[in-house]
Amino acid sequence: MSHHIVEFKDVFFRYPDGTQALGGINFRITHGESVGVVGANGAGKSTLLQHMNGYLMPASGTVTIGDLRLTKRTRQEIRRKVGIVFQNPDDQLFMPTVFDDVAFGPLNLGMDEASVRERVNKALCMVNSLALRDKPPHHLSCGQKSAVAIAAVMAMEPDILAMDEPAANLDPKSRRSLITLLKTFKHSKIIASHDLDLILDVCGRCIVIGDGVVVADGPSSEILSDRALLEENSLELPLSLQRR
Repeated sequence: MSHHIVEFKDVFFRYPDGTQALGGINFRITHGESVGVVGANGAGKSTLLQHMNGYLMPASGTVTIGDLRLTKRTRQEIRRKVGIVFQNPDDQLFMPTVFDDVAFGPLNLGMDEASVRERVNKALCMVNSLALRDKPPHHLSCGQKSAVAIAAVMAMEPDILAMDEPAANLDPKSRRSLITLLKTFKHSKIIASHDLDLILDVCGRCIVIGDGVVVADGPSSEILSDRALLEENSLELPLSLQRR
């Protein structure tokens, strides 16, 4: 299952304004792992995720997805393997209707009309949003947009799922549905979030990012119960652990 591997080796990235977002990131994620990425605002989490499908390219170091090293030449093939849900769903939704947005990816894979319709309906059902299929995305609530953005990625049936704050705009019921959905996704998944309870619930492993480097990497139950480590990185214990 090498096509499900994600590996960063000494990855550096600096934005055009001179801000260094990644300062030598190293980690390896293998098939079936569920990995949470946590850290303070500005720690580099979103930048990290955007390197996983070539939305951003490393200044130095290497990103490898499966057997492919990320380059401008391999970027399109890698994007077929890695589905990314961005923090702002408006970055992903741009078609006249929800159906069109969710169908966009499968259509670009060259699938026939019947197969595309089946993929779209299945993906929208996953996020309890089938009733939205004919609505314009700009008429949806923030939570509905987030659900549709997730469906658009799931319709591609990616080998690897990467999500940036997937629960940020969801109500409690939708958040619980998302957690249930994520637990059924058997391939590798990487979730960057401030919702540490979601990470604890869904991800067996947790990586803490600080100032663009990995400051801790281990079982979520250990990382997220380490009050001193979390406080050093401007984080707090998950609410479920604070009650104990």
